[in-house]
Amino acid sequence: MSTPVFINVTLIEPKLKHPAIFDAFDSITAGNAVVIHNDHDPKPLYYQLLGERGNCFSWTYLSNGPEIWEVEIKKHDSKSETVGEIAAKDMRKAELLKRLGIDFCCGGKKSIEEACIEKGLDVIRVKKELEETDKIVAGAQLDFNSFTPSFLVDYIVNVHHGFVNKNLPMIYDLSQKVAEHHGPSNPFLIEIAKMVNEVQCELTTHMKKEEQILFPTIKLMESGTDVKVGFESVFEPINVMERDHDIVGNLMKDIRRLTNDYSVPGNACNSIKMLYFKLEEFESDLFQHIHLENNILFPKAKALEIK
Repeated sequence: MSTPVFINVTLIEPKLKHPAIFDAFDSITAGNAVVIHNDHDPKPLYYQLLGERGNCFSWTYLSNGPEIWEVEIKKHDSKSETVGEIAAKDMRKAELLKRLGIDFCCGGKKSIEEACIEKGLDVIRVKKELEETDKIVAGAQLDFNSFTPSFLVDYIVNVHHGFVNKNLPMIYDLSQKVAEHHGPSNPFLIEIAKMVNEVQCELTTHMKKEEQILFPTIKLMESGTDVKVGFESVFEPINVMERDHDIVGNLMKDIRRLTNDYSVPGNACNSIKMLYFKLEEFESDLFQHIHLENNILFPKAKALEIK
């Protein structure tokens, strides 16, 4: 890496400041950096650079006011991690992303920049919070990345498929009961019941395809047996499973919106309270369920085929 290009922005005519920085950034090669010196926080430049050049740089404060700000803008030599990859490597970061409402399961292929812009979050603040999680002492937690594909398959079937099979029929019955009794005066409850029915239909078929076709194939691949039923590459059924995840994930997002983030109305009966509680519990488990498949199991399965 060569010496960074240094720009004292305070000495440049205002209308020429950003063009000068962009020209300097465009002139450097991957792995090199531009350092800017300014008398105020240049955060607006971050968003302009992100919008016009894309997610191809890091932004590091060397000095952060109150009188002098210096920022190192380093050009990436490769694409940055996706939110799914971030969550897969560190459950502490996954918990933070979840609290911020960043979807790292169905939306796991987005960069942190793209995810923050979509949610209207301050990218720089979120990145700083992600860095701060490294200082948190991790408690006892499962290291899913260390699981073999076969063990992870068994875990998903026993824990998450088991949860769906146990809880979704109850949620379906509750949603139908609530829609029947309260739907005429609250039409959104009828919509929720319809969506729960769609979720049940989608997941019932989806899990059967996984348990009868994809998961056994992954286990055979791990054992060294190259046997695929009805497809040439494991990428094909994985793509189908990911599309299924998107469908169910979007249905749950619509349910969350209709329930106002599962905020129970003050005059709600016990059935509505129970329905909202079970829906939120189900969403939380589904979020983890899809994350384990999209961001950990499926990449492991693809790697088995590429070997």
